[in-house]
Amino acid sequence: MSAVFDAAATGGQPAPGAADTPAYLASLNPEQCTAALHAAADGPLLVIAGAGSGKTNTLAHRVAHLVFSGADPQRILLLTFSRRAAAEMERRVGQIINRVLGAPAGQRPPVFPWAGTFHGVGARLLREVAEQIGLSPDFTIHDRADAEDMLALVRHDLGLDATRDRFPTKATCLAIYSRAVNSEADLSAVLRTAFPWCAQWEAELAELFESYVAAKQAQHVLDYDDLLLYWAHLMQEPALAAQLRARFDHILVDEYQDTNRLQASILLALRPDGRGLTVVGDDAQSIYSFRAATVRNILDFPRHFDPPARIVTLSRNYRSTPPILAASNAIIGLAPERYAKDLWSTRDGGQKPRLVSVADEAEQARCVAASVLAHREQGMALKAQAALFRTASHSAQLEIELVRRNIPFVKFGGLKFLEATHVKDVLSVLRWAQNPRNRIAGFRVVRLLPGIGPVSATRLLDAMDASADPLAALLAFRMPGAAAEAWAAFAPLFAMLHRERSAWPAEVGAVARWYAPHLERLHDDAAVRSGDIDQLERIAATYASRERFLTELTLDPPEASSGESGVPLRDDDYMVLSTIHSAKGQEWRAVSILNVVDGCMPSDLATGSQDEIEEERRLLYVGMTRARDHLQLIVPQRFYVPQQKYGDRHVLAGRSRFISNAVARTFETCSWPPPPPLEPLPPSRRPPPAAIDMLARMRGQWKVR
Repeated sequence: MSAVFDAAATGGQPAPGAADTPAYLASLNPEQCTAALHAAADGPLLVIAGAGSGKTNTLAHRVAHLVFSGADPQRILLLTFSRRAAAEMERRVGQIINRVLGAPAGQRPPVFPWAGTFHGVGARLLREVAEQIGLSPDFTIHDRADAEDMLALVRHDLGLDATRDRFPTKATCLAIYSRAVNSEADLSAVLRTAFPWCAQWEAELAELFESYVAAKQAQHVLDYDDLLLYWAHLMQEPALAAQLRARFDHILVDEYQDTNRLQASILLALRPDGRGLTVVGDDAQSIYSFRAATVRNILDFPRHFDPPARIVTLSRNYRSTPPILAASNAIIGLAPERYAKDLWSTRDGGQKPRLVSVADEAEQARCVAASVLAHREQGMALKAQAALFRTASHSAQLEIELVRRNIPFVKFGGLKFLEATHVKDVLSVLRWAQNPRNRIAGFRVVRLLPGIGPVSATRLLDAMDASADPLAALLAFRMPGAAAEAWAAFAPLFAMLHRERSAWPAEVGAVARWYAPHLERLHDDAAVRSGDIDQLERIAATYASRERFLTELTLDPPEASSGESGVPLRDDDYMVLSTIHSAKGQEWRAVSILNVVDGCMPSDLATGSQDEIEEERRLLYVGMTRARDHLQLIVPQRFYVPQQKYGDRHVLAGRSRFISNAVARTFETCSWPPPPPLEPLPPSRRPPPAAIDMLARMRGQWKVR
């Protein structure tokens, strides 16, 4: 069923007159100003912010306007999807406030203590009410890797790793569990729709997850998903829910199209009537269903309230040229259900985006490389150019070609900081000291010590679990003789950390000094890895306590790790290679999108339902709207079969279903390389008249003799 929602039909109102507009909002366009001035008493507000429409600027001005209207920054809850986004929002709001107040340079603006991610805010709230709901106030938070390891242990204890048929891996089990929690769906439904190859194990998986939850509770740990799950259940308790609702006067949510059902449930429970609630997002950029996000949250938002939420649409684009916007609008305009929104720009001119046909992936790589060098010759820096793709593997041929042509590039991805072995070792010591019943952290730390095997480590952890005083059990435990010296060095450190006798962040330095000889013993590149430990100490110094450090670092980890670094990039300029998912929120002057063919865009793994296909359409739209001045979509004609790498077996590729003939007219259609012109042969080189009647010979082949 087609459903295109019009803002005017659902509460959109004209922008206020210039006389009604505060001077500090003068830089906003009329729609942005309408969103910034919306009064909380008028009910909930939904801001549909198109790509490049100044969403962050609008939200920052709205927060500043609330403060100037008397709102207490301590009572404003600002939810974003990264700590960096929250910090950027605070910075912009502070700039506006200081500018209006005429504050001297360097004066600190108001602090917004409740600006952060859903998971970060959830962790803080749960810590405050932990004892009221049966949680230990000292609970620790498992990252994804630790959660997988705990699931693996529970899986082993249940004997599920000894089944005749292939049981799902620990990573798949955690993905199933996480999808069920965040989508608020039954396990059977999750298996049927997202993990059909695991459906035969439904009963065993249910048993596994029940035991997993029991193990977490026994060890006083929460995983990433628990931070939302416990918060949602908290809102079902009338007294506690009333307490949390009364804490905030205004709630603002950025990137609402990326929320999952569990997050939406929390939000609606915090504001059942919608008063003081603002959500900002773009249904056309909802591309994270693999994280259980659902576009339905933003599409259905107005209907949760009576009267429906007011909708303000930001459609003026400050990024791209009109021809790029025309093509992008044509792509998303075919979506069957969306908010009516055609991006427009006051920029002049611009070239049509190009729809380029190439022979194969090798030619695609040469085409992109040639385009990059041509733009560079025209004065465009490599950093202003990007190649985007659906899946990381799609850039393999391009990477080879860029290296061959000496074009430096950076590709987003790689091992994250917290996944590096040495960093996890140090953090595990701190996590175990914070919560001595955390068996995953404890097992990892004890096994670092030479002379201690898994049997002795398990005996120690069992003794600590059975004791009312885990520290006393640890100090009384007798380790094997081979481990006596190492244990004698560790036990006092653990006791000091658990009793918190040292000032934070000196604890990190103490752990680093203890770990240094083990780092040397375990890693050949210890000198390189020690840099990460030094960095960890510097990061720790920016947090007020160990608990805040461990929580925030788990919820918002740094990206890079020197422990697994490759050859350093020694160049002053480089182009960007990125998946479209990682490119969201970014922009470049020139963008090439690879493999715009059916099977890649949409992916052949994402065509099982109409909802999946529509998300793939939105993914292409997001990629296209990253371009400011130049955009090209590359369409390889054939793909060689991987098993026949050096053979000629190939499949013909069809242009993406999202580029219909009507949509194609918004592009400049061409091929690369352009075919050479056909020139007639000079008379001297023309072949002589036929001397052999080959045609008669072919006919005569079948005569009966």
